[in-house]
Formats: sequence, C-alpha cells, structure tokens
Amino acid sequence: MSTKSIEVHIENDIAHIVMNQPEKRNAMGADFWAELPQTIRDIDENVRARVIVISSTGPHFSAGIDITMLAEGVVGGSDKNHPTYPPAFLAKLQYLQDAFNAIENCRLPVLAAVQGGCYGAGVDMITACDMRYATKDAFFTIYEIKVGMTADVGTFPRICNLIPEGVVRELAYTGRKMHADEAEKHGLVNTVFEDQEAMLKGVMDIAAEIAANPPISVYGCKQAITYARDHSTVDALAQIGLWNASFLSPPEMMEAMGAKAQKRAGKFEDLPKIKGRSF
Repeated sequence: MSTKSIEVHIENDIAHIVMNQPEKRNAMGADFWAELPQTIRDIDENVRARVIVISSTGPHFSAGIDITMLAEGVVGGSDKNHPTYPPAFLAKLQYLQDAFNAIENCRLPVLAAVQGGCYGAGVDMITACDMRYATKDAFFTIYEIKVGMTADVGTFPRICNLIPEGVVRELAYTGRKMHADEAEKHGLVNTVFEDQEAMLKGVMDIAAEIAANPPISVYGCKQAITYARDHSTVDALAQIGLWNASFLSPPEMMEAMGAKAQKRAGKFEDLPKIKGRSF
C-alpha cells in the first residue's frame, strides 16, 4: 500500500511505522487519518509482523490534528444551524476515533517512541498504544483546551487508565506541558532515553524481545490486559479461563520450554491471517 504521511519498514518481525512530515511537525492531515488504520490493519490481518513500533521524524513527535484539515470540512462543515451538521460531525468524529481504535484492537503489541512535543491528537494516539517511550526532551499536552475544544478522539477514555485522575484533570483544564520526567513518574511512559537514537535502539530491543515470544501467547496477554482494564475481576478471570481453554497450545509451550533449555530461538506459529479485507 502506497502512503504519503507515513513510511513503513518491516524487518525481523517488527513493523516500524514512521510519521514522515517533519516540515509540518507531523501534523495529522487527511492522508494520515486514512493511512494509519489501513496500515495497522494490513500488518495485523496479513501477519506481516509480530510487533509494531510507531515513531516520527524531526524535532517533534506530532503537532496533533492538522488545522487545515478542519478548515476543509473534515468535521462536517461550519453551519451548526444546518440540520445535517450534528450527524455529519458525529460521523467524521467516529472516523477519526477509528484510526486509533485500530491500534487498540490490533492483535499485535504497538509501541510508541516519542521525541519532542506530543500535542493533542498525538496524545490521543499514544494512549491507544500498549507502551510508550520518550526522550528526555519530550513533553505531552492535551492542547485542545487552548483552542477552545474538548479532546474527543480518545485521550480521556484511555489516559484515565494510565495516570491519576487528578493529574488528567489538571492537564485537561490547563493544557500545560507534562515533561518526560513527570510522565515517567506517573506511568504515562515506561522509560525515558537520552535522545531519539538511544530511544529507537531501546524500543527496537524491546520489540525484538516481544517478537521472539509465541505470538498467540502475546495476543492472549494483550486481550486479557485490555479486558481486565474494562471489566471486574470476576469477569476478567472468567474471560482468561475461556481464552486459555480455547487457545492454549501445548505444542507452543513445549517449543518454548525446549528452546529455553537448548538456549536457542523458539520456532513459533504466526497468528492466522484475517480474511475479508483488502487495501
């Protein structure tokens, strides 16, 4: 699939998605909102990799949504008195939300590597990822408040599961910057690195470690963790019991134990392809 807003590199079972418009501070324009979910789903459904890493180019991770895209009517026009405005707005908003739902719904772990500024929709995106890593000059801002908006593409439903509610409220109401050291303290990011080169090396090392494990087990972990986040303990225990009763693979377990005993890389089955989509 040809893309304009992102580059995709796949090697050693790791798919690296790179936002490649540094001249725009990687602002998320119309191409991005179409290309990102299509790319995520293509990698997942066609089993092109076992892990996905998202990074960007230039001094800043992302300036958030491209304002020019809004001016072109992506949010359904500007006449709020028109009877079709509300459903048009809702449809466009759901389209934008879907781009980041694709990350959370992906069977593969998705890791975000953030340098410099991560504004608005950039925060929406990284909170949908499984893990987040940052350079020491990185910062995060729920910037929508500064332009008279309430963040609506995914930040609040997800960030409230990552950091304390009071901190979320402060960030949302003020639009202030949360710098990397504070983000690490509160658990928004896993690790802070000296610079982007060190960060990408570190994140790729983590991705490689994940890719070396049985894909079905990694998928099970992602499913169980996400389900447990959104349900009671009783429901989560029942769900993981049903999952393992259905998907636990003795041959994969034997291969994992044999590989460990023999100090070699395991040979595991990839996830099955998902049929029914084409891009």
